[in-house]
Amino acid sequence: MSMMNNFHRESTKLLQHLPLPKPSSLIYGNNQPWWCQILDPNGEIVTKWNQIFLVTSLIALFVDPLFFYLPNIRAESCMYTDFALAIIVILVRSIVDLFSALQILMKFRTSYVATSSRVFGKGELVRDPRKIVIRYLKTDFVIDLAAALPLPQFVVYLAMPLVRTHTRSAAHTNHAISLVIILQYVPRLVVIFPLNSRIVKNTGVVAKTAWSGAAYNLLLYMLASHVLGAAWYLMSVERHFSCWKQQCRKEQHGRTPCSIQYFDCLHFPDARTVAWLNSTKVYRNCNARIKSTDFDFGMFADAFKDQVTSADFVDKYFYCLWWGLKNLSSYGQGLNTTTYVIETIFSSLICLMGLVFFSLLIGNMQTYLQSMSARLEEWRIRRRDTEEWMRHRQLPPDLQDRIRRFVQYKWLATKGVEEEDILQSLPLDLRRQIQSHLCLSLVRRVPFFSQMDDQLLDAICERLVSSLNTKDTYIVREGDPVNEMLFIIRGQLESSTTNGGRSGFFNSITLKPGDFCGEELLTWALMPASNVNLPASTRTVKSITEVEAFALRSEDLKFVANQFKRLHSKKLQHAFRYYSHQWRTWGACYMQAAWRRWKRRKLADELARQESLYYMQWPEDEDEDEDEYADKQESKASENAQQLGATILASKFAANTRRGAAQKVTFVEPNDSSLRLPQIFKPDEPDFS
Repeated sequence: MSMMNNFHRESTKLLQHLPLPKPSSLIYGNNQPWWCQILDPNGEIVTKWNQIFLVTSLIALFVDPLFFYLPNIRAESCMYTDFALAIIVILVRSIVDLFSALQILMKFRTSYVATSSRVFGKGELVRDPRKIVIRYLKTDFVIDLAAALPLPQFVVYLAMPLVRTHTRSAAHTNHAISLVIILQYVPRLVVIFPLNSRIVKNTGVVAKTAWSGAAYNLLLYMLASHVLGAAWYLMSVERHFSCWKQQCRKEQHGRTPCSIQYFDCLHFPDARTVAWLNSTKVYRNCNARIKSTDFDFGMFADAFKDQVTSADFVDKYFYCLWWGLKNLSSYGQGLNTTTYVIETIFSSLICLMGLVFFSLLIGNMQTYLQSMSARLEEWRIRRRDTEEWMRHRQLPPDLQDRIRRFVQYKWLATKGVEEEDILQSLPLDLRRQIQSHLCLSLVRRVPFFSQMDDQLLDAICERLVSSLNTKDTYIVREGDPVNEMLFIIRGQLESSTTNGGRSGFFNSITLKPGDFCGEELLTWALMPASNVNLPASTRTVKSITEVEAFALRSEDLKFVANQFKRLHSKKLQHAFRYYSHQWRTWGACYMQAAWRRWKRRKLADELARQESLYYMQWPEDEDEDEDEYADKQESKASENAQQLGATILASKFAANTRRGAAQKVTFVEPNDSSLRLPQIFKPDEPDFS
């Protein structure tokens, strides 16, 4: 027993000295469930949730004014509450309130940036749950709770049974619901503004596109019109009910005294109500369509003249929306008000709201729509400046047309976006991935690049720049220094050479997508001791059509050649020689020279054989005429002389071929010794060692 106690005591001491995990690691560990984790306020989850909650908040701002449409007037004789509409609105409102409750829970689990750590960078996040709760309770909790409470639901649920028992509950219910909606609408608006600012702070904009931004601002303007229309309808019903009460007081001392319960449709009609209807003048005196009435309805007269209060919900809603939109856009200038204080205040509020909201709508819409055409406007200004400059410098018309075509083609290809500026502002790793995504599939279409591995291709793609050329543009001329290699993506180029301007020589080929030009630069880059001077171009390259290509500058190619020794592989050597049009031209000329040498050698052998046969022949017919025989001999002698001259020339060419190096080839026509083709030099061999 003592041994067990000693073991327990020692194990307890050992556990006390063992390093236990900190509480923070238990709370914020990756193995914890999502409801136990502290969220980053700038993270993707919180950003997405803020956008979702913004939509639900706008829906809540739209749903709440629908409670104002619950009171109705039936045939201008009694007032009732539309409980069918109330049930639908309450269901939608309850769903929206669930999102408000989730927003409160999210804020209890969302960290915040400490104020003292905002000196540099994003700041340090406070992830202590206790500090987060205390800070939230001190700041936004009260407003969020007031916005999330389901007060209209409780009012309607408590008012529905009272309406059936209490004779004066219909008007009281409408007043209570309206008061609750108005009081709760303020915190719901207050919640929207910081939420909108947080979304802008995290993502930069509320709407990602210009059209969506314009639609968002137009939606806010329509929401304001919706609220004004609903409030106008509620005040119209209340104004009509006030007229009934005022006229009812005048008939309190008559033979059939008036009572407020007569205006409630749930208690209509009964015996006393029918007797009162036969003698009352309340409905006639409160008829807005009669001009002789004593009661002035003011700005609410249209609701009764057009029978809005007794119309169906859809007709009623769109009429009120149109009324709010019309008066908000016109700043309430067409309103005919009375001295009624509430009516005057409401008209003044419409005027101020119209001025503010319409100014914001026009300003924001103009900002978003101008952002769509900002590039186009810059291009128009640049094009106008170019036209003025060309006229000022008196450029030739054909040159002006070429400049216009290039400016138009560049706009169609880039839409005014400077890709180089965007790429240079990004980190190196992102630039590599973007360039690889944009260029790798196109670069692999070039046969020379298809022989390279991915690492080498990534290094080349990182340094490729786009090149746009219009029709009849000279990319490089023969003899000019080559400063870039061009890899064609779309279009066609004409590559021609005169071998240094020598007469009698011209070679022309067409470069298509997948081809490249400027291969002299690769020879220069692969030389271990290449000087600063760039190599001279051996060909003239001109665009036949509009050409889109990638360009690899000389300094970039030199860097790639020095860093990646795989450019010196035999496989790339053969690929370079096979797809290089300069080497192809030299190979074709070399094959032609060899073929002509063989033809001349064959002709010389044939002439020698015929010459030996000539001396072996003698005329067998001794009776042949001597003159005719002399003529034949003379013609044969002339033919043999010509053949002998060609033989001598062929022998001289063979001797020069044996003496000359493989780099020099001379073309001589057998029948014309004066026509001599220029010498074709072998292209410089890159140092692949």
